[in-house]
This record gives sequence, C-alpha cells and structure tokens, in this order.
Amino acid sequence: CWHLLGRRPARLNRFSSNLVSECRRFQPDWVLTIGLAPVNAKALQQIRHSGVPIVNFLTDDPWNPQHHAAWFLRALRHYNHVFSPRHANLPDLQALGVQDVSYLPFAYAPEEHHPPESVSEADQQRWEGLVAFIGGADPDRAAIIRSLLQNGVSVGLWGGYWNHYSDLAPYAHGHADAETCRRIVASAGANLCLVRKANRDGHSMRSYEMAAIGGALLVEDTPDHRRLFGEDEAAACRFDSIETLVNQARHLLGLTIQQRQAMANLARQRVVTAGHTYSDRLRSIGSIIACSL
Repeated sequence: CWHLLGRRPARLNRFSSNLVSECRRFQPDWVLTIGLAPVNAKALQQIRHSGVPIVNFLTDDPWNPQHHAAWFLRALRHYNHVFSPRHANLPDLQALGVQDVSYLPFAYAPEEHHPPESVSEADQQRWEGLVAFIGGADPDRAAIIRSLLQNGVSVGLWGGYWNHYSDLAPYAHGHADAETCRRIVASAGANLCLVRKANRDGHSMRSYEMAAIGGALLVEDTPDHRRLFGEDEAAACRFDSIETLVNQARHLLGLTIQQRQAMANLARQRVVTAGHTYSDRLRSIGSIIACSL
C-alpha cells in the first residue's frame, strides 16, 4: 500500500493521525511498525513526545529504487530504533541519523512453516526430480532459472509473473496454498533459495521457512547462509556462480531420498532449535527496547 500512499498524501496523513490518536488512547509500552510503514515524520515525533517508544522492523530496503519514497526516508530518522535483516542497511541508517539500529534477521512462523501432514508417493514422483523455486519472477531470477534449464536441469516454478516469460511459462504452476507449498518443499529434489539482489539481502524469509518445513536446500553462498547452515554444507548446498549452481543442483538431484532427507533434517534442526521464530524476534525487540529505556 505504500506506493498508493506515496501518491495520495491525504491517506498517509490520515493513517498517521489515527495512529497518534490510538497511542494517546491506549498508552502502549511501545509500538512496532513493519517494513515501509505508512507513518509520517510528524506522527513519529508526536508519538515519541508522548513517551511511547516506536520502532521499525525494516523488512525491505528503502534504498532499493523500486521501494524509494522520500517521505519514508524522512520519517525513518524519527524512530527510536530501527531493526534490519540486512547488514548493508545498518550504515545507511546511521548515516541517515537514526538514533539506534540493530541487525535482526528474518525468521519463520511455526504454525505455517512445518513439515507437511503427509507426502504421498505421487508428490514424490511429481517433484523429487526437479529444482523447485517458490517466489516472484524478478528478471535476475528468470535469468538464473534459464541457466538451469539450458543445462538440462528440471525446474518447477510457483509464484507470480512467471507466465510473463514465454520460455518459462511451461514450468510455471501459479500460486500454491500453504499446505501445497509444504508438500512441494518436502518433496522437491532441491529447493532454490535466492536472495534479492536489489535489496542487498544476505538471506531471505525462505532461508528460514524452507528449512523449517524440511526441504533439501540449494542456497546462495552468503555470510548469512554460512552462519545459519554451517560451513560444511552438510545442511544446505551453496552456490556462488551459475556453474556451481548447476553442479550443486545435479548433485542434489542425484542423491537418494534418504540422503536428501538427512540434509533437510539437519537444516531444520539448525533453524528450529536456535530461536528463529518471529516470536523470538519480537522478544529480542522487546528486550532491546527495555534496556534502552
């Protein structure tokens, strides 16, 4: 909605004013906004002056040209604290004048991201021989998918806009509901995890979500992924070029179901036993705010 609000200041101002009124009425301990939240600088100042700390979890990169909004950058410096899941944003935020900034990675929701209730033999037959990708068809992603196909690697695509590419449309299956996504991730020979380059990401939501579901992972080689899954690639295969992507995809597809499951189990263990739920993230935010008051 922020694009719409950027074009219609009256809506932005009305929402901001309503938030100020609600804070005065409820007097919350603190307020958390998510991403490119439609709250203007004036409202943030008023909320802070009323004694209510207000913080933001910056899920998108506001310096990505696709997300740029001058009003949001003006507002950012008025938060008490901004948390970002990308290291690249921390110096940007400090240079902008944000009072306090912290790195806070993405996470997973246990009620949504868990192994499927069942995986049928038909699911295994349908998906175990391919690299699955669940996500939108960004141009750089389309180029990566083409490279796999050109090297004879089978691919399945779920998410928006893949049918806009005539050569990739035959591999696109539209959107899948939550349970179908769990079955795909658990059954696929490899689950491709791409970071969004325009956002300067080191990991993505899928990094945690697909691991928690229990999928065999093929992830971009980033420091975040090495910290999460380990240096030894026992839990997730990594790639840093098209050549290694193709080789790692072939490697994963050549494993037995049992071998892939062992990798998936280890990745899941590293995520679900280490405090990576969104509830854990919320507790971290609350603890940091409490220490700063």
